[in-house]
Amino acid sequence: MIPAELRQQLPQELPVLALKEHVIFPFMVTPLDVGRPKSIRAVDAAAAEHRIFIAVLQKDKDNPDPKPPEDLYSVGCLVTILRMMRHPEGRIQLVVRGLARARIENWTQSDPYLKATYFLPDESVEKTIEVEALMNSVASLFRRLVQLSPHLPDEAALLASAAETPAQLADLVVTAVEMPSAQRQKFLETFDPVQRLRDILPALSHEIQVLELTQSIQEQARQELDKAQREFILRQQLREIQKELGETTEQEIEQLRQKVEEAGLPEQAKEAAFRELDRLSKMHPSSAEYTVSRTYLDWLINLPWSKVTEDNMDISNAQRVLDEDHYDLDDVKERILEFLAVRKLKSDTKGPILCFVGPPGVGKTSLGQSIARALGRKFIRMSLGGVRDEAEIRGHRRTYVGALPGRIIQGLRQTGSKNPVFMLDEVDKLGIDFRGDPASALLEVLDPEQNHTFSDHYLEVPFDLSQVLFICTANITDTIPPALLDRMEVLRLPGYSQEEKLQIAKRFLISRNLKEHGLTEEHLEITDEALKVIITDYTREAGVRNLSRQIANICRKTARSVAEGKVGKVVVTAESLAELLGPPPFVREVTDRAPRVGVARGLAWTPFGGTVLFVETTKMPGRGNLTITGHLGEIMKESAQAALSFVRSRSEQLSIPEDFFSRIDIHIHVPAGAIPKDGPSAGITMATALASLVTGRPVRSDLAMTGEITLTGRVLPVGGIKEKVLAAKEAGIKAVILPTQNQKDLTEVPDHIKDALEFHFVENMDEVLEVALLPQEVPAAATAS
Repeated sequence: MIPAELRQQLPQELPVLALKEHVIFPFMVTPLDVGRPKSIRAVDAAAAEHRIFIAVLQKDKDNPDPKPPEDLYSVGCLVTILRMMRHPEGRIQLVVRGLARARIENWTQSDPYLKATYFLPDESVEKTIEVEALMNSVASLFRRLVQLSPHLPDEAALLASAAETPAQLADLVVTAVEMPSAQRQKFLETFDPVQRLRDILPALSHEIQVLELTQSIQEQARQELDKAQREFILRQQLREIQKELGETTEQEIEQLRQKVEEAGLPEQAKEAAFRELDRLSKMHPSSAEYTVSRTYLDWLINLPWSKVTEDNMDISNAQRVLDEDHYDLDDVKERILEFLAVRKLKSDTKGPILCFVGPPGVGKTSLGQSIARALGRKFIRMSLGGVRDEAEIRGHRRTYVGALPGRIIQGLRQTGSKNPVFMLDEVDKLGIDFRGDPASALLEVLDPEQNHTFSDHYLEVPFDLSQVLFICTANITDTIPPALLDRMEVLRLPGYSQEEKLQIAKRFLISRNLKEHGLTEEHLEITDEALKVIITDYTREAGVRNLSRQIANICRKTARSVAEGKVGKVVVTAESLAELLGPPPFVREVTDRAPRVGVARGLAWTPFGGTVLFVETTKMPGRGNLTITGHLGEIMKESAQAALSFVRSRSEQLSIPEDFFSRIDIHIHVPAGAIPKDGPSAGITMATALASLVTGRPVRSDLAMTGEITLTGRVLPVGGIKEKVLAAKEAGIKAVILPTQNQKDLTEVPDHIKDALEFHFVENMDEVLEVALLPQEVPAAATAS
């Protein structure tokens, strides 16, 4: 109670301090940390006069500037400042004591601090027998609480016993019992002390029951378990306390059950999920198996069993997207548009398994991203290069520690869609060892007739992959197992011609590199002549990756000039390339060579595109031996033997003396000896070089050829015609000899390339020699071997 003389001295209105969480009761001493500007001003105003203000609780603790009356409770506590400390940064630390309840009558001021008139209710009651009995009950329960609670000091029980009035006892007990701020506010707003005592009894009883149960659990656990199981004791205590408070793992099980119902799982997967839920409900949360089971359920629930993205079936939009991202590649684009057209007419069609095969740098991976963008699907890429473990595809069984699903299932969860574009990069570089064969594991993934029931070892329930658009990429198909290759639709991406590379650089590479290096067209210009020189003399590839690197090199040097403050636009010409990129690393040696005896030019295919291959022969006195060098494979060595046998069989037609081959040795060499070479397509080239050597007739220097030779002189077809023709054009060759059966393959060659070359289609070696060998009347300087 407030002394009468102090009550008379109190002004009609007092400063009001809004509290975020604290509820202050009369007789209660509590520290306060005041930091808000308006609160600081209220404390300063109170300290300047009577050191008394009203503390009220705000309704929303996160509200930085509560406004009266809607944001503040109307009943607070009249407090006096016992101690006050001001910190250099401006905040104030207070120690205050509650004096009496105060009900706000009228808010008289909001700025610069809160101020209000108030009413102090009378809390005096007649101390009847009933009131004394109620006080004794509360005090007795409170003493029991102090005995059980490790947080309440023994002095608290003495203070409760010494309380003279119901108001004092009720407020003391309320401050000692744990409860939310809103519930404390209700006790503060109850002006009748006797009613407060009645209301505090259930809270006291509940708190005592929890503490008694805790003590009972501790005692029981202490008797049953030894020191090595203390961790289990703590978990058991926590579980029992949660059970008493209604916070058990049953809630988690129920939440998981609801998620399973909402996940759209197929029937078989739903049955597996519910079986796992039943097992989980019988496990203790501290067991290792509980975590394993919980993780498995998370995977089942979060997989996109029924979530699909809507396909964009606008054919014209898809064509526009593909043309924006990639130049040429008309056959591949046509196949994608055909797939869209079929999908538009028949929505439940199974997704094709496309395999892009081509040399590095021709845009295989980026083409998959463009397909996803055109379809409006999500895109996920998985690199298979060097993968040797079958579990990477099918996952580990749950019996293993740290088991996870395979990367197929992981990718689908990552995209959150059942029908993404899934790119399997570098499928030709899969390995095999003691951990299994990943290529065999891919058979089910890439088979449209099987992948609707794909089974991952971790999930152990089938997952439908039939709506996924799988796209594989490879440099060659030779290393892909036949069973796996049979499930794919192979689309070959051959190398680009010089003109195509020029257009790609102008349309894509320059603008992209300018953006990546912080430049604009106002800083740098690369002329067409400079690009042509970069393509021919600074790069030798089927794709455009190294071309992009050289352009990036120029951009870096330009960026340095711009950063150093040099003004003016940099224009790169063919003459200034040597200064920027150094001397050209490649020389076009084919056109520099004159016709020579015993030297023929062949065309070869490599995983990186076509190339021109020289076959050099020489003769020396000997006994008819044949030497073959140049790091050649078995097939190429057999082609050399077949070529020599053919030339010997034509000795009469070629006017070669009968004893010629018995008194000389022949050496066949294919330069670039450090590079392995193999295949039958150099057969007619070797035969031509040998025929030139033994007849003394030089081979045309502007002519290249490819084809397999038989012992009877027939010329058989070979592969890689487009790449070989492009290599011939880039090397400055004017004429090309091809097998007649390869004439159909020229449809893949761009028209401007075909128009620039002269083609000779042959069926036997006689036709080859007629085209390739020059007369003996060539000047000696040109025919020296």
